[in-house]
Parts: sequence; C-alpha cells; structure tokens
Amino acid sequence: MMILVTLLAGLTTYAQELNADSLTAVLRYGFLSYDSVMVAMPEYAEMTTSMAELRKQYEAEQKRVEDDFNKKYEEFLDGQATYPKTILQKRQSELQEILDKNIAFKKESQLLLDNAEKKLTTEIINMIDQAVSSVAQENKLAFVLNMDKGAVTYVNPALGIDITEAVKKTVNNKR
Repeated sequence: MMILVTLLAGLTTYAQELNADSLTAVLRYGFLSYDSVMVAMPEYAEMTTSMAELRKQYEAEQKRVEDDFNKKYEEFLDGQATYPKTILQKRQSELQEILDKNIAFKKESQLLLDNAEKKLTTEIINMIDQAVSSVAQENKLAFVLNMDKGAVTYVNPALGIDITEAVKKTVNNKR
C-alpha cells in the first residue's frame, strides 16, 4: 500500500508538469477484476472441486470418530452404575483422551484445509499475475489496478483500459 501511495505521489508531481493531453499520451493504466478472471479459469473449478472433495473426506472422518466417541460414551453411561471406581476412572480418562484427540484432529484438519486452499489459490494468482504482466507490457501500461473488494473506488475509463478479458484470454492460452 505504501508503495502505491509513493508511486501515485510521484506520478502526481510528474502530472503537474504536463498538460492533460500529454499525460494521457504518456501515462496509461489498466484495470481488471482478479476475481472475474479467477472464476473463469478451469484451474479454479478444479481447485473448488478438489477442496470440496477433501473437505468431505475430513468431515466423514470427523463424523466417524464422533460416532465412535458417542458409542463409547453410551456404553460408559449404561455400565457406570456397575463399574468399580478404578474402572470408572479409567473409562472416564479414556473418553476424555478420545475427546481431546477429536478436538485436536478437527483443528488440525481445518488448518490443513486452509493451507491447501491457500497454496492452490496462490498458484492461480501467480498465473493471473503473469498474464497481467504480459497484457500490461503489450499495451504499454504504466500500472494495473485490481478493482475487486473496493480497493479502487473510481477509475476514469477514458484514461485507462479494462484488461479483464485480455487477461482471461492470455491465461487460457498459456496452457
């Protein structure tokens, strides 16, 4: 963010030295929606499918261990009145250990899912970054703005060009 502010401050100073017509001839920018490009990529669909499948596997395992715990807990409750104190304490300890392991597994699986998604998303973003660079160089753009998530509130389309479709085409041609 600081780099962008510094860049814009320098460009503002430079722009004050030029008139408006010569500025548009010298300084051109592009803008796009990364999200729009990303969701149009087959890699994004593959990632979404892969992540859904992985989540389903973790959820199935979590359900299995939860069912196993519930079964053991019910057995404990059924026999609780008849167990000697030492067996009762042992069973309680076993149940607590199972519960602790289940909680740890749930946390670890969520972390693994988050990391897998982050890794796959980073790979896709890197592909988009390369395409943006290529399109920007072809169009002799000074910089490119990502219009997603309110990062930029306004761009004058007369002074810049929307490169979203060109980037989509470039990304699809690099395969």
